[in-house]
Amino acid sequence: MKSILMAVVLASAGAAGVAGLSFGVPDGLTKGMPRLGVGTDDVATGSTDDAPTVAAKQSRIEIAQIESGQAKTTPVVETERRPAVDESALRYFASRGDTARLNAEIARLRALYPTWTPPENPLAVPVNEDKQLEAMWALYSQSRYADVRAAIAERRKQDPQWTPPADLVDRLDVAEKRAELITASNAGKNEDVVRLGAETPSLLTCSDADVLWRVAEAFVKTDRVQRAKDAYGYMIDNCTDAPVRVATVQKASTLLGYKDMQDLLAREHAGPDGVKEFDAIRSDLARRFVGEGDEDPEITVAPAYLKLVEKLVTDEGLASDALLLGWYHLRRDQNAAAEPFFRKARAVEDSASASQGLALILLARKMPGEAEDVMYAWRTTSDQAMQTYLAATTNLLALDPPPKLEAKVLNRIAQVTLEEKHPETGEQFGWYALAMDQPATAEEWFAQVLTWKADYEPAAYGLGVARLRLQDEAGLAAVKQAWGDRSERIARLGEQDATDKKTEVISERQPRLARTGQRVVAREVVEEVAARPQRIVRTVRHAANTGAGCRTTRNPAGLAPASALTLGWCLMERNRPLEAAQAFEVALNGEGRTRSDAAYGQSLAYLRAGLTSDAAVAATKAKLDGSRGAELQTAILADRAVSSFRAKRYRETIGYLDQRSQLRAEPTDLMILRAFSYKNLGMRVDAARLFEALGETGRQDAIRALAEMRAEDRRPN
Repeated sequence: MKSILMAVVLASAGAAGVAGLSFGVPDGLTKGMPRLGVGTDDVATGSTDDAPTVAAKQSRIEIAQIESGQAKTTPVVETERRPAVDESALRYFASRGDTARLNAEIARLRALYPTWTPPENPLAVPVNEDKQLEAMWALYSQSRYADVRAAIAERRKQDPQWTPPADLVDRLDVAEKRAELITASNAGKNEDVVRLGAETPSLLTCSDADVLWRVAEAFVKTDRVQRAKDAYGYMIDNCTDAPVRVATVQKASTLLGYKDMQDLLAREHAGPDGVKEFDAIRSDLARRFVGEGDEDPEITVAPAYLKLVEKLVTDEGLASDALLLGWYHLRRDQNAAAEPFFRKARAVEDSASASQGLALILLARKMPGEAEDVMYAWRTTSDQAMQTYLAATTNLLALDPPPKLEAKVLNRIAQVTLEEKHPETGEQFGWYALAMDQPATAEEWFAQVLTWKADYEPAAYGLGVARLRLQDEAGLAAVKQAWGDRSERIARLGEQDATDKKTEVISERQPRLARTGQRVVAREVVEEVAARPQRIVRTVRHAANTGAGCRTTRNPAGLAPASALTLGWCLMERNRPLEAAQAFEVALNGEGRTRSDAAYGQSLAYLRAGLTSDAAVAATKAKLDGSRGAELQTAILADRAVSSFRAKRYRETIGYLDQRSQLRAEPTDLMILRAFSYKNLGMRVDAARLFEALGETGRQDAIRALAEMRAEDRRPN
């Protein structure tokens, strides 16, 4: 790619050089050269001849047309008189054997004077007899424009009757403008680039591709993307030099979005053998387009590009290509399609990106042990990597029944939990210790969590349960005194149940319920990170780094709406959704974007806390854009489907799933829910069909369910 670009730039870096042109008079140069206009200013050619005047008028027409979106690409109107053409530059370049500049000069003169006929043999043109003028052309060819000006001034001083050739003056003016435009472009002065292009329309032709590229880039960087598309489109429609055309597409692909590039590529030519002219760079284009899709879930990349990158993964085996496809599918909830690519990337070259993608999929498949193992080595590479790792640890410790973990795994999880002061994983360590009949260890963990986050009620409840198990009446009383007015379940710890006359046993069963609830919340956190558009993840991460100071509990009531919004995102980053909801409530006092972001954030916070109804209410507190509204509605419907399934309301479950499927494709977790709902409603054919499809993706729960159904069908009545 670089070699193509460099060849074109070098060839066009002269006065008006053209790359890849053979010596002589190529057909493409004798048919008139349309130019691209970029402004509406009248730009004169500096010549007093009739033909240049007509050409200048035509340039002004083209400039106006490009401004209105109707680029003119027809040849310049011919004059009725045969013009007097200044061929001094032609003679000089011919005498020096400078074929590139000679051909460019022929093209330039042909564009200015359509009725002019180039000499059949340019080398037969007589050498300039004016030695001083020849010296000026020599200085010009060396880009020593100031020296040319000085030589002209000196000769006019010596010979007041002498007038420099209009062609030399015109070319000098244009060359100086070109140099000024290049300087402005290199300095990032994009408005100046656009202005200079408008002032010098003779620069904007295929004979100087580098200038056209720079003007197009300046358009993009000044938020005039349509003008940039016009410039690139002009080059593809009019420039015939193959390297220029390929390089134009390469440059455009770095500045234009996926959709705009498809419009440009639609103008591609195919050779007599059917080979398309941009096939050599098709792989790089496919990589770029899929990468765009990784960043923006709203982009749907054409299947042909996806298949091309898949072929690259097979043929070249690069981890980077596998990652492109893995994240593309993961951003679209296509976990089954994404997983093989993340595994391929890790096999070729393990990385934080590959491991995090795989870990998110494993968490969605309820395999937190594998996710923890995958992410441990990469947990410190970014805030988001650490968030994924801690979600895995929380889910792992919250499994029911609790798994028997190796000592080295428990030790490393404990170390990270203490280093990060992560309340959720610390709390789960407490419940895990209780499940292993280690109430003293559990008490230590719950107490430790409360030193990190003094208002964390789940840890206070766990502390009370641990002391109840230890028969520490004084310790339990202290917890109840501190928390009784804030938590009904803590206030009732140890009390006798009037229904079945059992005492503390009932209270000790409650942690399992609490753990189950926490597991659901942790799972939803991970699923949200995986499914949420990447721009939202960035928003959260940025807010957490703005100094909102959310490591300790603070009251958001006195904050300005914008500050409360920042605090809310910071709390979400630290997985403290109920506090975040309070901060977002304060931010709802703002206006416009702040209020919209606050409603969106509060709805996410309630979803993370498992409060689906509150999330639905929060979503109505301000106007949300279409993508955010659809995202929240999707999450709310999914939560309601899960709740209905747990309550054994299977028809209601299917109803919620049907509503959700109208907004977004159904992930495998919810497809499993649908299949079991069908089974429980007696719709065995539908259930079996769905279990079979899910089993083909490797879902073990679906395989087991299908086997059980087939065994049931074989049993005698």
